[in-house]
Amino acid sequence: MMFSRKAIPRRTLLRGLGAALSLPLLDAMLPALTAAPVPVRRLGFVYMPMGANPVQWMPTAANLDAGGRLATLSPTLAPLTPFLDRLSVFRNLELRNAYSPGNHATANAAFLSAAKAKLTEGTDYELGTTVDQLAAQSMGRETPLPSLELAMDLLTTVGDCDNGFACVYQNNLSWSSPTTPLPAEAHPRVVFERIFGDGGSASERRAELKRNASILDWVSEDISSLRRELGASDKVKVEHYLDTVREVERRIQKAEARTSDAALPDVERPVGVPAAYADHAKLMFDLQILAMQADATRVFTFQLARETSNRTYPEIGVSDPHHPLSHHSNDPEKLARLAKINQYHVSLFAYFLEKLKATREGDGSLLDHSLFLYGSGMGNPDIHDHINLPVVVAGGAAGRVKGAQFVQYKDPTPLANLHLTLLDRVGVRMDKFADSNGKVVELTEPAAL
Repeated sequence: MMFSRKAIPRRTLLRGLGAALSLPLLDAMLPALTAAPVPVRRLGFVYMPMGANPVQWMPTAANLDAGGRLATLSPTLAPLTPFLDRLSVFRNLELRNAYSPGNHATANAAFLSAAKAKLTEGTDYELGTTVDQLAAQSMGRETPLPSLELAMDLLTTVGDCDNGFACVYQNNLSWSSPTTPLPAEAHPRVVFERIFGDGGSASERRAELKRNASILDWVSEDISSLRRELGASDKVKVEHYLDTVREVERRIQKAEARTSDAALPDVERPVGVPAAYADHAKLMFDLQILAMQADATRVFTFQLARETSNRTYPEIGVSDPHHPLSHHSNDPEKLARLAKINQYHVSLFAYFLEKLKATREGDGSLLDHSLFLYGSGMGNPDIHDHINLPVVVAGGAAGRVKGAQFVQYKDPTPLANLHLTLLDRVGVRMDKFADSNGKVVELTEPAAL
């Protein structure tokens, strides 16, 4: 690859055998004496299964300042305190179409679709196009990948998973059409290759990577050429980005080596997945950061665990399986343990937000330019309801969203209203989504109206 003194194209790729490495936004990509480009906006969704302990989740009057804005956070949301100025919490959002009757399958299925799932155990399933895919239809035209679907569980179950509802409703958050679910990927290596792989078969690239070669080694010649053309500031940005790529690769290779050396491999998870839940989740979040820096995609979904998951969390002192514990029958001890799981999941989201905040882009950070919705399609898991959903939104959408908001509705309000608002804030214009009946005006900066 040859670089000239002209502005480097935003889509510049460093190429090598079986790999193509995109670059983060650099000063050298901006023509001299021109206005700064409009910041790239991203939209993502992180799913937390089986609702929450609402008493520990929801803010109260004590958390608000004299102007009604969030000054502090509830115990469960406390890990998000450093991002208060980029955070909004909601009370009384509802998924009316999840009552079919309401259960775990419909909670997951309706979260991004706000649609009623067809009751079937077979392959004639039907739902609705999800909000992330509506965003991808517009935003995905600018990137190599329209969207990226991630999960923590590799799921191949079929048939009836929940009271007559096909497993597909619990296994997939994203649907590109009412009859087309998009499988999520839980294996970090596969996600990495999806972002950076280019040329050759997947098996050939994987074989090469297992010989401990790095994508950075493959593109070393282009990296050397690029360095000679960059200013001091851009060199720092590129080195930081390449260090991040190398670190993610190192963690993937470490997980693969540990798994391959084990006498009894974990049959419930694919080879190469970190053994510890938190390590796996953080690696999947880091891969999303890399995808943003490379502008590989601008739309994300991530399922932290599957509905009805029986995962335990001994690392935080909770040995009870999550699903049975969620049926707490108002037992104070069970509710306390459920809140610990909720806070643990929130702390992993906080890790992600910290990485977004620390990653500079243009005149701000990835957090400033992104919007991420974190929450669940279930309210009180003990009774499988879909009202007063635990939902937060983080990010700035390049100055188009206010933070420190506690948006409280007197009457149950469609979650679809929030989805419609998020689409609007990232530049995807729609008059209506699913059962929406308006937008969330409290989130909108006056200058953006």
